[in-house]
Amino acid sequence: MKKNKQKIYLDYASTTPAGESVVSAMIPLLQKDFGNPSSLHALGQDALYAIDEARRKVAEFLGAKESEIIFTSSATEADNIALSGVLQKEKKAHVITSVIEHKAVLEPLNSSSAEVTYLPVNKEGVVKVEDVLKEIRENTVLVSIMYANSEIGTIQPIKEIGAAVKRINENRKKKIVFHTDAVQAVNYLPCKVNDLNVDLLTISGHKIYGPKGVGALFIRQGIEISPIFYGAKQERGVRPGTENTAAIVGLSQAVEDLQKNMTEKTEKLRDRIIDTILSEIPQTRLNGSRERRLPNNINISFKGVEGESLLIALDQKGIAVSTGSACASRSLLPSYVLLAIGLSHEEAHGSLRVTLGRMTTEKEVDYFLEQLPLIVERLRKISGK
Repeated sequence: MKKNKQKIYLDYASTTPAGESVVSAMIPLLQKDFGNPSSLHALGQDALYAIDEARRKVAEFLGAKESEIIFTSSATEADNIALSGVLQKEKKAHVITSVIEHKAVLEPLNSSSAEVTYLPVNKEGVVKVEDVLKEIRENTVLVSIMYANSEIGTIQPIKEIGAAVKRINENRKKKIVFHTDAVQAVNYLPCKVNDLNVDLLTISGHKIYGPKGVGALFIRQGIEISPIFYGAKQERGVRPGTENTAAIVGLSQAVEDLQKNMTEKTEKLRDRIIDTILSEIPQTRLNGSRERRLPNNINISFKGVEGESLLIALDQKGIAVSTGSACASRSLLPSYVLLAIGLSHEEAHGSLRVTLGRMTTEKEVDYFLEQLPLIVERLRKISGK
């Protein structure tokens, strides 16, 4: 096996390391308390109790009822269940979403029979509340807008959109369901579902220092979700299959730990990186909003430099970053998110995403800011731009 020489990790939007408390909570359920939660014997019932406790913790974090939380194998699955589960029994349905949603939202909608309106965003990547309202029709059954974008860190006005949809629903027989993908938001933003006025909300384990292979979906009481695949009756029959008890417990521990997490330090490091790059490296631009931005996200375009070349050069210096969403990293196409905010193909290809986390230190940021200008200068000389 090739030895990992990585020293500095600045790609926390892609994934996070599991916290020590998360690993400690999971180990007993992998080795000692390994029972099937559907079994009636004591070992199985202990596993079921562990899931019930996990559900309670996630529900408490979201300000929801325990019966409103469904565990899944990922946020992608949770998004698919949310969207396809609402649309499965609908005929001639209309859906509103944005052009910068995650593929886990865009692809289920693209493959559905629903008519979909894709809202534009402004140059900072923000959806306007009035644009949502303008597009609502008699047959609109679903609105899905992400809470915060994984590439450019833009925070959407979810609370305001939700409140507007809620007001419209007061005079409608057929209620509009409001869904938000909160995967990137959970680390840093308030996620009480009643404050946000959402009916469906998606989270992921591995984005919040929990394990990979687990997610959760909030389904407000009264919202009908049809299963998108079938089996036994686990997770209220919405998500059949033997539960991954250890991962579910790991997710709930990660959620519990989030309540103790402070963001001020991360925000200061983010601002330092943005200010230093924009002031010291010529022909650079910040992508996304400066004000409505996740505390850990930096997305910069470098004129005359390929983002992939920059990523590789930084990797050779022991620094892990990204050029966009990890899920789309194997694509040669420019980021559709960056194109949506008005960047040219060349500018989009020259972008770099840096995302900070709990373990990011001043020393690591010092080293990154020391190496980056040298690498950009060298690559520009090579390209002749």
